[in-house]
Amino acid sequence: MKTTGFMHSINTTNSAPLLSLPVVALICVGVITLSGIGGYMMAKKSPSVENATKGASIETSTSSGVKDKKTFKDSAEGIMKEGGIEGEGNFHLERPGGVSQNAYLTSSTVDLDKYIGKKVKVWGQTFKGQKAGWLMDVGLVEIQ
Repeated sequence: MKTTGFMHSINTTNSAPLLSLPVVALICVGVITLSGIGGYMMAKKSPSVENATKGASIETSTSSGVKDKKTFKDSAEGIMKEGGIEGEGNFHLERPGGVSQNAYLTSSTVDLDKYIGKKVKVWGQTFKGQKAGWLMDVGLVEIQ
């Protein structure tokens, strides 16, 4: 074999493959199997969101909802009334100071119908409303 400068010819007739096809297939099957086992073990170890919410859920004669002060950190008190304002909220709290002080409410967690006409305190998460001065997704209701 003759070399010239930086380039030379490579004799490919004597080269053998680094790994045979059965060895590569066995490695792939092993990696997939170990990944599946690892994923299963991690899923069994970590608590699901559903279980975390179930543990914090309450339902008594005077309150219902989810005690989650990180998510539902805003609160308001007043008389629960049916009806929102121009499509925002399904209920509202009448509060001292007139209509401008109403808190408009919606909830996917609590059945607010049970509290109509009662003085309550609600905890929830405030959202920006287009028409409502205060729009809240309620997570917990307590009769006062």
